[in-house]
Amino acid sequence: MKALIVLTSHDQLGDTGRKTGFWIEELAAPYYTLLKAGAEITLASPKGGRPPLDPKSNEPDFQTDATRRFEADATAMAALANTVTLSDVSDDQFDTVFYPGGHGPLWDLAEDRTSIGLIESFLRAGKPVALVCHAPGVLRHVQTPEGRPLVEGKKVTGFTNTEEAAVGLSDVVPFLVEDELVAKGGHFSRGPDWGSYVVQDGLLITGQNPGSSQAAAELLLKALTAAA
Repeated sequence: MKALIVLTSHDQLGDTGRKTGFWIEELAAPYYTLLKAGAEITLASPKGGRPPLDPKSNEPDFQTDATRRFEADATAMAALANTVTLSDVSDDQFDTVFYPGGHGPLWDLAEDRTSIGLIESFLRAGKPVALVCHAPGVLRHVQTPEGRPLVEGKKVTGFTNTEEAAVGLSDVVPFLVEDELVAKGGHFSRGPDWGSYVVQDGLLITGQNPGSSQAAAELLLKALTAAA
């Protein structure tokens, strides 16, 4: 099994002067879940090289066993330091793709034509796609083969408006994930703020927040088995 994990290359939190990027728990938990299942994992990002880590995600209150393991793992850290450029990968090289969140994807991956096309090609090929927290926002321009919004009529979740308000960034982000998925016709549902909540609709798997990362990866593995 070959799995692709796509990370953001964007490091500016709007015009706040603060840094953002990917949320490390949303990388580490799926990474080890997939690795344990025997996956060969490739990390990619729009610009390649080392993607920016949201510094807040590495504060003591947000560290987990998986994040500490990842940072002590020389192989994992080497892969992170040398992500493949997104334009150099294609769906025929992999069995599945996972998108971690963090605020960064709302600026770059949500508008990245390569990423949009990649998600579309994975789904056309019958390969499951999982996105967690802010990453479901990258589906905003993804379309079905008929040219309709991908999420239209589909069960989806993602970082909620109340969670965004709780971190004080509702007026900083370029769009709110919940509002955008609803605007595109998605059947948005949610669990309690910060609790693990994952939704699957066919080949599309979405998780609500960082705490949903492992559950999303586990559901992705089940979807892979079902698709085999």
